[in-house]
Amino acid sequence: VQLQASGGGLVQAGDSLRLSCAASGLTFSRYHIAWFRQASGKDREAVACINNRKDGTYYLDSVKDRFSVSRDNVKNTAYLQMNNLKPEDTGIYHCATDTSFLCFEGTPGSSWIVGYWGQGTQVTVSS
Repeated sequence: VQLQASGGGLVQAGDSLRLSCAASGLTFSRYHIAWFRQASGKDREAVACINNRKDGTYYLDSVKDRFSVSRDNVKNTAYLQMNNLKPEDTGIYHCATDTSFLCFEGTPGSSWIVGYWGQGTQVTVSS
């Protein structure tokens, strides 16, 4: 299983970015996709997820109404649309995948056990 996140960059507060996560080596439609981020000096946190059927999602409270997760099971790619970015969104964003973690609103990201990780993409938001 290979995952490659891309789409990060340096933007100003209020701007938007769309991250992509290209997957290979798996039956993509069977796997849930999670997005995590880690800011310098801070613990990694779960930002969002989308389940394999696209009927379940989760968002970290601080990104609700600004971020949107989606996936294209034909292109084997997941996306994280990030709008109205804030400096506190700065960090390295990773996508990860597995089949068994619960991806629904109300299931804490800290409970996810995700086995496959890709290299991250840096997002820097200046004020």
